[in-house]
Amino acid sequence: MMSETDKTATLTFGGESYDLPVLTPTSGPDVVDIRKLYGTAGVFTYDPGFTSTASCESEITFIDGEKGVLLHRGYPIDQLAAQSHYLEVCYLLLYGDLPSKTQLGDFEQRVTMHTMLHEQMYNFTRGFRRDAHPMAIMTGMVGAMSAFYHDSTDINDPWQREVASIRMIAKMPTIAAMAFKYSIGQPFVYPSNDLDYASNFLNMCFSVPAQTYTVDPVLARAMDRIFTLHADHEQNASTSTVRLASSSGANPFACIAAGIACLWGPAHGGANQACLEMLREIGTVDRIPEFIARAKDKNDPFRLMGFGHRVYKNFDPRATVMKESADEVLDLLGIENNPTLQVAKELEKQALDDPYFADKKLFPNVDFYSGIILEAMGFPTSMFTPIFALSRTVGWISQWKEQLSDPALKIGRPRQLYTGPAQRDYVDVENR
Repeated sequence: MMSETDKTATLTFGGESYDLPVLTPTSGPDVVDIRKLYGTAGVFTYDPGFTSTASCESEITFIDGEKGVLLHRGYPIDQLAAQSHYLEVCYLLLYGDLPSKTQLGDFEQRVTMHTMLHEQMYNFTRGFRRDAHPMAIMTGMVGAMSAFYHDSTDINDPWQREVASIRMIAKMPTIAAMAFKYSIGQPFVYPSNDLDYASNFLNMCFSVPAQTYTVDPVLARAMDRIFTLHADHEQNASTSTVRLASSSGANPFACIAAGIACLWGPAHGGANQACLEMLREIGTVDRIPEFIARAKDKNDPFRLMGFGHRVYKNFDPRATVMKESADEVLDLLGIENNPTLQVAKELEKQALDDPYFADKKLFPNVDFYSGIILEAMGFPTSMFTPIFALSRTVGWISQWKEQLSDPALKIGRPRQLYTGPAQRDYVDVENR
């Protein structure tokens, strides 16, 4: 919870001085409160991308990009990824504290009992073209949930908000697996209450009616870690989109669909896909030095995808845990017959041994390793962002619920720096 301090920031403008309150968070830098700036001084601030603007107060996730810190409700992400599991992290994000054994069992049971979809949604899915991108299907399917689950769309009813939250966490793997199966022409697989969350998703993606499929625990654990490491990431573009949609009073399914649509952008959710496409462009291990040289050449626009991070200026705290999973998966499945994975492992080695990348702190990030894992598991790159969306759903929902309970909630309405024509008079078409 932030608190107002005795400190103030003074803005001098037009010969007048204005004292602005300074707020102090529990972690992170102080924040200058400009909410009354326009009313008192008649000016706006200009901050493209809102990179220096706090759009909300939140107790969920904290990032210190300079130190490589990511905390969920105060817990370091490496501890959660190593010692916890996805549904426990979901509970933490949603409710604020780690659950007791009884609370966790109840929560897991509620999620498990909501994994099936309304049967008519299967017919709805078949309306998409066979070559539709899985993200297009997910965006449409989640938005359509408001047409199938009328009993959980009233945002003013706390119980309906709770039901909607559980439904989306539970059904998102089913929707993502359906999108995958539809894209490859295989029959949909219903969820199984006998499997844990990650194993259930893998079963829905890779099992077929013709033979028995057994989920390997190493793959299930790696999948669970991917979910956990992508669960929330503060006020990123898609989370901000969910909050902006929510500020208008939109129903929860519409808000999450908006988040999915934003995540679809290659600058946001497509980083691990871009990384795999780069590895395929490199093609073979012997070409790695050529591409490393290009990455060092400031006159060459080529960049090594999956290295460095916009937020983390030192190292990505999620990458260490993800590397462990990548090593386990590759040891299990092997890379001998997969040239892309061979390139990935050798590129990682050469880049980590190169002083250029160490000096610039361009270390492999979570997208590099998650892309390797998903490729090894057999997912096409078109499924990477849907899996990201599945993972991030709990973060979006947690932020959505928090915002609805915020007494300072207002509909989002950013200002602008207008640079178009000043007022001018209409001229009749004959006189133009």
